[in-house]
Formats: sequence, structure tokens, C-alpha cells
Amino acid sequence: MRRVEAEHLWPDAVANALSRFEWAFKQPGRCLTGPYESPGIEVEDGRDDLEVALRHLPEGARTDLGRLVERIDAEFERRTLPDPGWASEWTAGRWWWWRIREW
Repeated sequence: MRRVEAEHLWPDAVANALSRFEWAFKQPGRCLTGPYESPGIEVEDGRDDLEVALRHLPEGARTDLGRLVERIDAEFERRTLPDPGWASEWTAGRWWWWRIREW
């Protein structure tokens, strides 16, 4: 598992996260798997990366990325269901980990 808490992103992390959602949103229904079948490479991990980027980008870039993230969040929320029993300290403040999606 990547350490998001460290607040570090590798080169192309934002582009990779955006492409992960693009791939997932092409899947039918609530099946939002990414292009890989590997733990730690899920759409929720991509959303973690976008959140880190939003905290560290300058205002103009943050606004532009924020618009994309709003659309991603709306589509992700539309295609998933709430899972109020799964929330943990690790997911605090990261609502996208509290959603149920089909595999």
C-alpha cells in the first residue's frame, strides 16, 4: 500500500490517477475495476493521489484539477453505494473508501 500520509506524489501521478478513472468509468454499471488486478492500484488509490495533489498545487492549477475531481466524484458516487459500516480511522475524511462497488 502506498503511503498517502507522506504527501508525496511521483511524476505523472495525477495523469495516472485520471486515466485510472477514465478506464473505470468505461466499464458497465457499478463495475469500477481499474486496468490492473493488483491491490494498491484501485480507483480509490487514484482518488487519494488527486486529494494530495489538490492540497499542494498552486491556486490556478488546483481550481482546474478541482473541476475534474468534482466530475469524477459525482460519477463515482453515482455508480457506487454507501457502506456506512466500513468507515475506519484509516479512511477518515476520505469518503470514496466508504463506497461499495461491484467487482
